[in-house]
Amino acid sequence: SSPKVTANGVHDIEDRILRITGYYGYNPGYSSHRSCARPRITRIKPGRCSEKHSDLLSSLNMCQNTEDKNTQAIKPSTNSSPAVCWKAVERKSLSGEEGSESHAETPGSESSRESHSYQTCANSAVKVLGGLLMVLCVSSSWVGTTQVVKLTFQSFSCPFFISWFSSNWNILFFPIYYSGNVVITREKQTPIQKFRECSRLFGEDGMTLKLFVKKTAPFSILWTLTNYLYLLALRKLTATDVSALYCCHKAFVFLLSWIVLKDRFMGVRIVAAIMAITGIVMMAYADGFHGDSFVGVALAVGSASTSALYKVLLKMFLGSANLGEVAHFLSTMGVFNLVFISGVPLILYFTKVEHWGSLSSLPWGYMCGLAGLWLVFNILVHVGVVLTYPILISIGTLLSVPGNAAVDVLKHEVIFSMVRLAATCIICLGFLLLLLPEEWDFTLRFLANIADKKSEERGDELTESSINTRSRSRANGTVSIPLA
Repeated sequence: SSPKVTANGVHDIEDRILRITGYYGYNPGYSSHRSCARPRITRIKPGRCSEKHSDLLSSLNMCQNTEDKNTQAIKPSTNSSPAVCWKAVERKSLSGEEGSESHAETPGSESSRESHSYQTCANSAVKVLGGLLMVLCVSSSWVGTTQVVKLTFQSFSCPFFISWFSSNWNILFFPIYYSGNVVITREKQTPIQKFRECSRLFGEDGMTLKLFVKKTAPFSILWTLTNYLYLLALRKLTATDVSALYCCHKAFVFLLSWIVLKDRFMGVRIVAAIMAITGIVMMAYADGFHGDSFVGVALAVGSASTSALYKVLLKMFLGSANLGEVAHFLSTMGVFNLVFISGVPLILYFTKVEHWGSLSSLPWGYMCGLAGLWLVFNILVHVGVVLTYPILISIGTLLSVPGNAAVDVLKHEVIFSMVRLAATCIICLGFLLLLLPEEWDFTLRFLANIADKKSEERGDELTESSINTRSRSRANGTVSIPLA
C-alpha cells in the first residue's frame, strides 16, 4: 500500500516528526520509502521498525501538541523545543540501556567477587595448612636430630667429627634447590648458568677466591662452633634441657639486632630477654653451680649465642636475598667446611682428643641419619620462611622442647625436678613473647598510661595549690590577674 499524502504534502507521521526535529538532514518522503534515519544507516522497511524505535517515536509523539493526526502538521510544544525533547528521549533510552546492561552485569560481578573471595580463602587455608605441616616437620626433624645425636654418642663420642661430617652435607643445598626449581618453573638454564646467576650475591663480578674466603670464612666458623657446642652440651645435659636453652638464641638475636642493626626497641622483648636469662640461671642452679650441669648450661648458652651472632651477621650480609642466593651461599659454606676445616678433625685425631678407630667401625647409619635430619631441618627453616609464615617456623623450633621431653620421659625415663621444669617454662614463655608483633608492645602502653596518670595527678595538685594561693592572696587584699 502506498503511503498516504496529507494536506500539507507530508507523507505520514514519521516524516512529520523528522521534519520538525530536523533529524540528520531530513528530506521529505525519504524515510517512508527507503529507511529509518539513524546515525548509522540501517535499512528498515516501513512498519517494521523495532520495538525500541517505536518507543522512541511514541515518546516523540507525546512531546508534541497535535490537534489532528490526519490533516494537520505537528507543531512543536511551546514549553520545550523539539531538539531538547529529542535529546531527552535519547538520554532516557541510553540510561535505560545502561541500566539494563549494569543490571545484566550485576550477577556476573557478584559471582566474580564470590569466586575471588573463595579463591582468597582457599589460598589462605592452604597456606595455613601448609604452615601447620611445616611446623610439624620442623619440630620432628629437630627432635629427631637431637635424639639421634644422643644415640650416636653411645657408640661414637666424637662431637667435632660429627659436626664436621654433618656440615659437609650443606653442599647439597644448591643441587636440591636447582632440582626443585626446574620441576616447578621448568627453566632451561643449566646448573652452571644458575650458579653464576646466584653468584651475584658476592658482587657484580661473581665469586672470586678472595671473596669466597673473605665472605664465607666467618659464617662457616660460627656455624661449626654452634653445632659443636650444641653437641658438647648434649653430652652433659638431657635433650630437653639443651633444646630449651638453645631457644634463648631468639632473645640474643633481638639484643644484637637492637644494638648492631638498630632495630626498634620493644619493651616486651626486653622482658622476654630477662625471662630467658632467668631461665638460664635457674637451669644452672638446679644441680648447683658445679659439675657437669653447670658446664652443660654454659655450652648450650654458648651455642645459642654463636647462633644468634651468625643469624644477625647473615641478615646484614644477605639482606633481602632470594632463595637461590641463600642456597648458593649455604652450599658455598659446605665447600669451605670441606676444604679448609677438614684439617681440624685430623688434628684432634692425632692429638687423641677424639679417637675414631677404623673407618669401618664408625656408626655410619646413625651419622648419615643425623646429617640427613640436620640438612632437612635447615632446608625447612630456609624454605619455610618463603613458603609460609616465618612465625610458624619459630613455633616449630619451640615445639621441639615438649617433643624432646616426651621422648626423654617415655624412652630414657628421665625425671625432671621442679626447678628445671620452671626454668624450661620460663624460657619457653619468653620465646613466645619474642614472637609477638611490634604492634603488641603492651609494656610501652603500660608505661605511657602510668605517665599520663602521674601527669594528671600533678595537674590536680597544681590546681589545688593555685586555688589555695588565690584564696590567701584575696585574704591579704591582692588579686592575681592571669595573662591573656
